[in-house]
Amino acid sequence: MAKEKPKEETSPEYTTLDDKKYQNPDIQGQINPSKLTPEQEKEMQKVREQLDSVKEYIIKKYKSVSSIGIIPPQVAHIFDDENELTEEEKKTKPMHLLVVFPDDKEKEFNEIKADLIKKIAETKQPIWLNLFIEKDLWEICMDSKYDIIEGIGMSFPLHDTGILGALRVAQIHKSLCLKKFEKYVYSYVIGGSLIRGEAIKTSDVDVYVIIDDTDVKRMPRLELKEKLRNIIYSYIMQAEELAGVKNKLSPQIYLLTEFWEGVKDTNPIFYTFLRDGVPLYDRGGFLPWKLLLRMGKIKPTPESIDMFMSYGDKTKEIINRKLLDIVIGDIFWGVSTPAQAMLMLYGLPPTTPKETVAEFQRVFVDKEKILEQKYSDILEDIIIKYYKGYEHGKVKEVTGKEVDKLLKDSEDFLKRLKELREEIEKRMQKKTFEEIYENAFKIMKSLFGDKEDSSLIREYEKEIINKGRGNPKFLHALNELVQIKKEIKNKKTPEKKEFEKLRRDSVYLIESLIEYGQRKELGLLEKTKVILTFNNNKHAELYLLNPAFLVIDNKVKKITTKLEDSDINELNKALSEHKGNKTKIDNRLIDLIRGHLGDFDIHL
Repeated sequence: MAKEKPKEETSPEYTTLDDKKYQNPDIQGQINPSKLTPEQEKEMQKVREQLDSVKEYIIKKYKSVSSIGIIPPQVAHIFDDENELTEEEKKTKPMHLLVVFPDDKEKEFNEIKADLIKKIAETKQPIWLNLFIEKDLWEICMDSKYDIIEGIGMSFPLHDTGILGALRVAQIHKSLCLKKFEKYVYSYVIGGSLIRGEAIKTSDVDVYVIIDDTDVKRMPRLELKEKLRNIIYSYIMQAEELAGVKNKLSPQIYLLTEFWEGVKDTNPIFYTFLRDGVPLYDRGGFLPWKLLLRMGKIKPTPESIDMFMSYGDKTKEIINRKLLDIVIGDIFWGVSTPAQAMLMLYGLPPTTPKETVAEFQRVFVDKEKILEQKYSDILEDIIIKYYKGYEHGKVKEVTGKEVDKLLKDSEDFLKRLKELREEIEKRMQKKTFEEIYENAFKIMKSLFGDKEDSSLIREYEKEIINKGRGNPKFLHALNELVQIKKEIKNKKTPEKKEFEKLRRDSVYLIESLIEYGQRKELGLLEKTKVILTFNNNKHAELYLLNPAFLVIDNKVKKITTKLEDSDINELNKALSEHKGNKTKIDNRLIDLIRGHLGDFDIHL
């Protein structure tokens, strides 16, 4: 955020915005500019006219500007505090102008800020500038300053390429969900093209809702997910209407337990979600995982590999401008971090500097024989002889000649590592494909039986595509998987771009297959449940499993030769193992239940 005076050391206090405001019809006009009252329309038109010259100046001079908006009055105090305005400044500059630029303007940020402040001063308008680049918005979310990002999402747009509209519709949808069942919403995350800087006015808004199912006792978890999913989807149209934008909301719903399990088991669906998403609301579960992923502590991603490799690319520039001890440190990080990245890409966990030297030699030189000995020697020379020697006081000084040699060796090392990365990535591409193929067709076989690939694909087309239960492009993805399997068998390497597209499609294919399987299981579950009424309209639930279960007042009973005490965990296990076989209600079962409940009625 642009600040027009030095920032003090103390941090401002932030006031949490009230999510209920989106439900209040009196302020819907502040959310949706198309629903302003006549008085609000007149006032807003006056403000727009005042800012028109500033807006035209920005758009004409900076054609790449992402968004220009007016911060609404009801959240202006948050931006007053963020800019650390004095009481006098709040009076003289009560209006906050929001301007967002794409990330490629980061180097020009200070120049643009000075230029816009000068232009605003020339107009003599009481305006305070709030200037961001796009990635600043996501860092606000990462810092859990949800009140600030809500204020930005509520801005009245003067110019928008898609960011403000997408934020607004997501914020409104989030607030509707929180108002309805806040205790179940663990995290509300936004991702997709908006975070990647590719959003346009009509882009879909990808959001992810993590549901807390850790305290579910009264119903199976699948049933909870399905019920909340229906409510979350029912708010889509309402949020889009209130936001007054063309962006279509595209929510994905996950249970907290399956999210944790997915991250732990390196499920590609959850890693993509974790890597790309930023939270608009979080109770403390999403952010720590994302920060660990950013640090490369969970499992290597292309982003973390690129980040580690970038240390080496800057080595020469850093060496030319730092003191000797810093030079040694930078050379060390410049080779050790990319070396660790290669080991992580190979599949090993992060290593210490000393372990990096040993593992680098063992894996790439001795075992795989894909790297020359001299590069392992360079790594050992820099880490053990110089860095560790400097750290322990054995190396107290180095000559300019030594520094030049270290720099040249590190450049040669990094150049060779980039070639090594390509070799490893080809191997990992093959391994990734095999995992995707195995996962996809393993699920297909669990759904349609143990059949040949071609038969499974025909069954998928018949049961899912032709009945409108899946995206037709997934059928193409299945055929591509079979085709690439043949190419790999013939030692042909698929194009990286095409493979990446197939990998992304396959992630969603697997997700849709899992979803189809879960819906199928839920259908079977509903067929097992019977409602009983007894004793003046009291209710109980009978699950026709093997054995049967009876649930009364949140207490679970298992029915064998008698009624035995049980619990929700045993019921959930029985439901998960149920294969849809029919269970009869015989006289023995009726007598046992009547002995416990008295006379009862059955509602099918």
